[in-house]
Amino acid sequence: MTATELHRPAVPQHTGRFDPRLLAALGSFCISLSSVFIKVSGTSGSTSAFWRCLFSLPVLAGLVWWERRRTGDGPRRKVLVPLLAGVGLGVDFVLWGEAISLVGAGIATVLLAVQVIIVPALAFLFLRERPSKRFLAAVPVLLGGIVLAGGFAGSHLSGSAPVAGAVAALIAGAGYAAYLLLIRLSSGPGTQKHSLFLATVSAGLVAVVFGLPSGSLDFTPGWPAFGWLLALALIGQLCGWLLIAAALPRMSATVGATLMLLQPIGAVLLGVGLLGETPSALQLVGCAGVLAAVCFASGGRKAVVPEGHHEGV
Repeated sequence: MTATELHRPAVPQHTGRFDPRLLAALGSFCISLSSVFIKVSGTSGSTSAFWRCLFSLPVLAGLVWWERRRTGDGPRRKVLVPLLAGVGLGVDFVLWGEAISLVGAGIATVLLAVQVIIVPALAFLFLRERPSKRFLAAVPVLLGGIVLAGGFAGSHLSGSAPVAGAVAALIAGAGYAAYLLLIRLSSGPGTQKHSLFLATVSAGLVAVVFGLPSGSLDFTPGWPAFGWLLALALIGQLCGWLLIAAALPRMSATVGATLMLLQPIGAVLLGVGLLGETPSALQLVGCAGVLAAVCFASGGRKAVVPEGHHEGV
């Protein structure tokens, strides 16, 4: 088996018969539900982050076992780098969970798109990868959209504390950008599940570090919060990304990147339809600007999607 074949995700036989666009759309919808599950659970960012990681670990452990059985002891598996990547993921999970209650599920999810700016910037600083011209042209529109969507301009905004929530979401996006860069450096052929498992363990520990001193981590949230958090881990996280991982290898990069935009769009629509959120006109204009800039910037390059996580998400 060649290195290229190892890099290419296998398409399960039970999903290969379905249109990949349908699989990607369904996966994006599952991930869009994550913000809804967090909000209706009524739990803090630390609590939702801790339990989503804990519930995911048994499934990820099974995937690691399958990966090791398939590849053997040949690939060199890193430990420190994926653990560091998990720190960024934990920051993302905790602060995004807090932002959802402050600025709304839809707006908080859209603001995570700030990682589209940060990832290329970090790649340029540390890996000397030059950003594309499309990316540079999209940055001003993306920044303007973030300002409007985050409530940094205008009034009559949605959410109990929209500016604080926007700041939390933007920092969460920075944490996710760090995760994307480090998980890329830590994962090689036959080691992706191993790296993801360690990053998830680390992210769960970050939730503990954030939540214990502040008293916001609830180890016994009770029902129905447990049910919503289990749905977050299994539907919004694992199921969503497994569907997308099965679909992306069978589509062009442009189609895949465009369908990925259904995640923040779905989060905004679900926030309005299910949660009664009412973003202002300026916030909706900002959301549209963010999504248009992301679509334009990703149109000229191959979309790289990490296995196993959201947004986001």
